[in-house]
Amino acid sequence: MIRSFRNGAGSVSLVLTVLGLRYATCSGKDRLLSCLSKPPLSQCSQFSQSAPVCSLAMPPLHSNARCRLYPGSDVARWPVPNEGVSWGSACPQYSPVRYTAPNVSSGPVWADPEIGVDSGFCPKFNALDNAVDRRSHEGTYRVENGYPLNPHGRTGITGRGLLGRWGPNHAADPIITRWKRDSEGRKVLHPGSKNPILQFVSIKRKDCGEWAIPGGMVDPGERVSVTLRREFGEEALNALQKTREQRETLKQQITELFNSPSFQVYKGYVDDPRNTDNAWMETVAVNYHDASGSSVAQLPLEAGDDAGKVAWVEIDSTLQLYASHARFLEIIARERAAHWE
Repeated sequence: MIRSFRNGAGSVSLVLTVLGLRYATCSGKDRLLSCLSKPPLSQCSQFSQSAPVCSLAMPPLHSNARCRLYPGSDVARWPVPNEGVSWGSACPQYSPVRYTAPNVSSGPVWADPEIGVDSGFCPKFNALDNAVDRRSHEGTYRVENGYPLNPHGRTGITGRGLLGRWGPNHAADPIITRWKRDSEGRKVLHPGSKNPILQFVSIKRKDCGEWAIPGGMVDPGERVSVTLRREFGEEALNALQKTREQRETLKQQITELFNSPSFQVYKGYVDDPRNTDNAWMETVAVNYHDASGSSVAQLPLEAGDDAGKVAWVEIDSTLQLYASHARFLEIIARERAAHWE
């Protein structure tokens, strides 16, 4: 049964437990720069050579966040083995590289200043800090020496990298789906699984060339439901480049879409290659499904903002997508009894 809510608002439990699903690895599904299929062993001599066996009670290890080269740079992470990811694992020789991208350290309005006496900046972590929400979907995270610690463990790099906020950087991912239909309007079944095929709106990112779910950052003081609607308009529908009349029509179409029944696919930490020990991505992913084909299917698809291309893409297990987006689509496919593999 679909667990639904309106406008993506409110606190809704996860549709499916995430612990039973595989975390995306640095393989063909996440080819951003030089990701390693398995992070190499570090100099921590007390670590064993074998990877630990994770039970369902243990959070999945992040791997994209330990890719060898940090995105958009030639900065190499300190190699963190599986055994050394947890902050509870002793690693006295851990010496992560400190890196904050120039476009972040230059002080844009969307980024925090450096933490310290010189800057006078001392954010309130695990709390609503003025308009900036520094609370994590994962619960309370540790703060040491004035710096927040990634709740999923070591990444081999400190600072903020490409992320603007210390601690959690909140995003929202609207996942728009429809059934693939033939010329007579009937659902198309996959010849192998015999299940109906879902399609979703996908954008090709300009920054890395990978296909992804259209989404973006939650602005300070903004409701997630507002972010979901805004980001879909900016990235997938190119709302910023429409005439006044076209924008009004588009606004009505988007309102109809986002007022339709939806369900929360995921809420929490994202295994993102931009993550560091002190800054990380979290998201709320919400699925809006056009069951009849009368709403979403009629919307024009154009590329805009940081999207290079936009298209309806069929959902299956062979998709190669940015970060953990393939995991979100697997949840949707299984929840809606659609083809996956």
